Amino acid sequence: MWPNMSAVPFLLTGFPSLEAAHHWISIPFFAVYISLLLGNGTLLYLIKHDYSLHEPMYYFLAMLAGTDLMVTLTTMPTIMGVLLLNHREINHVACFMQAYFIHSLSTVESGILLAMAYDRFNAICNPLRYTTILTSTRVLALGVGAFMRGFISVMPIIVRLFSYPYCHSHILSHAFCLHQEVMKLACADITFNILYPIVMFPLTIFPDFLIIMFSYIIIFQTVLGIASGEERAKVLNTCISHIGCVLIFYVTVIGLSFIHRFGKNVPQVVQIIMSYVCFLFPPLMNPIIYSIKTKQIQYSFFRLYSQHKYGN
Repeated sequence: MWPNMSAVPFLLTGFPSLEAAHHWISIPFFAVYISLLLGNGTLLYLIKHDYSLHEPMYYFLAMLAGTDLMVTLTTMPTIMGVLLLNHREINHVACFMQAYFIHSLSTVESGILLAMAYDRFNAICNPLRYTTILTSTRVLALGVGAFMRGFISVMPIIVRLFSYPYCHSHILSHAFCLHQEVMKLACADITFNILYPIVMFPLTIFPDFLIIMFSYIIIFQTVLGIASGEERAKVLNTCISHIGCVLIFYVTVIGLSFIHRFGKNVPQVVQIIMSYVCFLFPPLMNPIIYSIKTKQIQYSFFRLYSQHKYGN
């Protein structure tokens, strides 16, 4: 069951044919990682310390920022290790655990985006019952449920990876481990690992996306029934940030899934770039979108900045 620790390690890959430029390529990657850490870390700090942000919408946003930070901390060590230090080796256990966290956190993020849509749906369609529906207990339950679903649903395919022998090429095509790539290196029947994601995707991430889209159809119908144009714009503005995050996440995740599943003729460089976009672009953009489009977060940032600057 447990892999042989003396087994030949996997070899991670940065950008094929561009190894000589890895040090230069690492510079924008490092800048992106610093931006990710600062952006999501700032959101968590503001939501924790500003009591005006202690509302369900911002609690879900804090969960999203925390998930993005975990994704970043999961992928950053190996990517920077390959690009900066040319450290390509990764043992089987570390590789499998990295794949586990990467895929689990993707499912978690989908669940949190769904919970955020539920929050917006009730805030706009059931405003009088909003505080009784989105209680602190329910917000916590939705957050815990999203995390449990993500980490439990991915576990079976990762556990199977531990039991396989690996006698094919040990070279991976990314600077981090993905289940769909690692399983192809196994010298065993991997039918379960092929079929399980095909079954789970329509039961987790895809229905999340459909439910979010359906909820926004109802939200838009409700908004169109508001007489005042100014009031309609104000209500819609509370949804724009979430819609942006939803589109960025699902377009990249579903696009990457289709490329890995059906894109046999897609150039490898496209697959590699899509993988980096999938795991770096949403965590980078989420805090930017919410900071630009959410006035309450802007006010909170400047208020706390003034307090620290002037000691008030």
